[in-house]
Amino acid sequence: MAKRSKQRQKKSSSIPKKRESTTKRWRFQNFHNRNKFRMILMGGTAMAIGFIVFLYFFIFKDLTSPTKLGEYDIPLATKIYDRNGTLLFDIFAEENRTYIPLSDIPLHLQQATIAIEDKTFYQHQGVNPIGGILRAAIATITGRQLQGGSTITQQLVKNALLSSERTVQRKLREIVLAILVEMQYPKEKILELYLNQVPYGGTAWGVESAAQKYFGKRAKELTLAESALLAGLPQAPSLYSPFGPHPERAKERQKDVLRRMVEDKYITQEDADAAINEPLVYKQETNIKAPHFIMYVKHLLEQKYGQARVERGGLRVTTTLDLPLQEYAQATVAAEIKSLERLRVGNGAALITKPATGEILVMVGSADYFATPSGNFNVTTALRQPGSAIKPINYAMGIERKLVTPATMFLDIPTCFAGGPGQPSYCPKNYDGSFRGPVHLRFALGNSYNIPAVKMLKMNTVRDFVASASAFGLDTIKNPDRYGLSLTLGGGEVRMTDMAEAFSVFANGGIRKDLVAILRVVDKNGAILEKYKDENLNRDPPSQSVIQGERVISTETAFLISHILLDNNARSAAFGPNSNLVIPGKAVSVKTGTTDDLRDNWTIGYTPNYLVAVWVGNNDYSPMNRSLVSGVTGAAPIWNKLMRKVLEGKPDMWPQKPSGVVGTEVCAITGLLPPNENGDKGCATRFEYFIEGTVPKEREQLRQFAIIDKETQNIAEPGKTENTELQERQVVKDAFSTYCLDCPQEGRRPTFVR
Repeated sequence: MAKRSKQRQKKSSSIPKKRESTTKRWRFQNFHNRNKFRMILMGGTAMAIGFIVFLYFFIFKDLTSPTKLGEYDIPLATKIYDRNGTLLFDIFAEENRTYIPLSDIPLHLQQATIAIEDKTFYQHQGVNPIGGILRAAIATITGRQLQGGSTITQQLVKNALLSSERTVQRKLREIVLAILVEMQYPKEKILELYLNQVPYGGTAWGVESAAQKYFGKRAKELTLAESALLAGLPQAPSLYSPFGPHPERAKERQKDVLRRMVEDKYITQEDADAAINEPLVYKQETNIKAPHFIMYVKHLLEQKYGQARVERGGLRVTTTLDLPLQEYAQATVAAEIKSLERLRVGNGAALITKPATGEILVMVGSADYFATPSGNFNVTTALRQPGSAIKPINYAMGIERKLVTPATMFLDIPTCFAGGPGQPSYCPKNYDGSFRGPVHLRFALGNSYNIPAVKMLKMNTVRDFVASASAFGLDTIKNPDRYGLSLTLGGGEVRMTDMAEAFSVFANGGIRKDLVAILRVVDKNGAILEKYKDENLNRDPPSQSVIQGERVISTETAFLISHILLDNNARSAAFGPNSNLVIPGKAVSVKTGTTDDLRDNWTIGYTPNYLVAVWVGNNDYSPMNRSLVSGVTGAAPIWNKLMRKVLEGKPDMWPQKPSGVVGTEVCAITGLLPPNENGDKGCATRFEYFIEGTVPKEREQLRQFAIIDKETQNIAEPGKTENTELQERQVVKDAFSTYCLDCPQEGRRPTFVR
């Protein structure tokens, strides 16, 4: 008992000690938690203060006050010079601003601007909190230009108070300032400020100056059609300008503005249709040299440096243009087009380049830039069909792949090619409607015969041709499913600038050079922003060994095509021995091209030094007179004058024959080796060049047994066995057809090729 009592006492005496220990632990934890809370509170406070400090320095420090809206910096002119230092044009030498109240701005111009730029202008508080900011953030981070990312208020702030750099900081400042502006100014004042300071292109800042620049009238006098066109400019004045390189885009943009106005119920569809059909009469600038080229260069500069820097940054730009040669070419094109009016030719264009460097020496986009309604249309950068001018690329592919040689014989006879599923057969004809029978590739290309070219494309395949076209620089020919065998006759659309790059491949021994318009750009402080470097710059003649660029074909293939195109004998059957394709005393490779519908007529020719491309036609695609069909009446005389001019006083330069090209005698009919090795060769022969390893090994044997239709006395149709007999005849074959040389040709049916 005593023992149990002692145990109870011991146990009871230990209880207070445990409670005391628990209490101490709780007090310690409570103290620790309070300390932890204080640390978290202090850390959070420090972070908040740090964030506020960050916001201050990142956004608010040196933030321009919204009260400075309407104050403008004096810009510095960007000057554009030709290659010899002659001033061509001052871009935006000074801003032409005339401030007018909102009451003097037509209501339909206000509505057009809101419809195309910021349809919720009267609802938001400076920013579009969902779509606009999200799109702007994506554009800022990715560097992509997304439309519709900024409100009118944001655009006002950006143009008047901030730089145009694409950074997160600038965008955040723009948002903050837009909200502050909305708090300080009513909507009507914001719209007034915007319409008075937004750039419309050139020296025009604000609607009053824009109205004077483009239409020669006050803003209050603008029609709905004119207002819609102006409202579409601020987003990209260079891209949408009716005076720019693509004036057709101005009309498309005007239609977009009118469509949006109809959707927002500012006007009716009838109003929009009337505005679209209203002719626009522009006031043209006349104090500009080489206007098409200037607009081309301006567009390139804005793509690289941004519109604001080009308009206000005081850049000094040295271009590749040769002004005296440009003025000669402009006068030549204008005079020749005037003489062709009787043949329903309304316009012409010319491009002169240096193939080895890609330099553009001359760009004549139209016969008269200042003519209305569409003289400022730049044909050299527009999409047109090349006609037969594209054939050298087709044949170059076949030679490069060793499918053919310059001596390969094609049968130029009536031939029909099976169409695709549900499509009719394709039966091409030559420009004069006649057929020549067996013809070598050299003469088929030189005389621009169509059936051999279509057979060549059939051998290459349309799919492979499209793939190779892009390597030549013809990047507008895409998606082979869109084209058929007529592609080799010019069924696709190309730019003259791209055709110049493609033909430079032949001039450069197989290497393509991108075109270059700018040699040097210097900023207002004299720092060089860019400088074009090429070992062939200022070399005349250029060195073929130092041409750098993408190799498209071998030097051997390039030589063979160039040699065919300079061979006057190879084209005399179609063009005569003394055509405008001949430059006396000079070896010049040249190709014409005329579309079947007579809407485009080309001549493109080159030496290792220079390339000249000329086009004539009509901007509206209306057909020309039938007498232009041969290709030597329209573009060729202009080309001849320009090529003579650039080669004046220059030594004659033939393309250099590579060591991998060999020559031999072949039979004039089949392109095969003569039947006999020596003495009497057994056939009329001619000399031809070949890539080493492709010289024909087969000897000509014309006399062969063939199944003859006794009724027609010609080779029997495939599968026919009745009323036929085996006879010895003179027979030749190409990859698609069999042809009897000593059979009557009357009544012969076209060959059908699947």
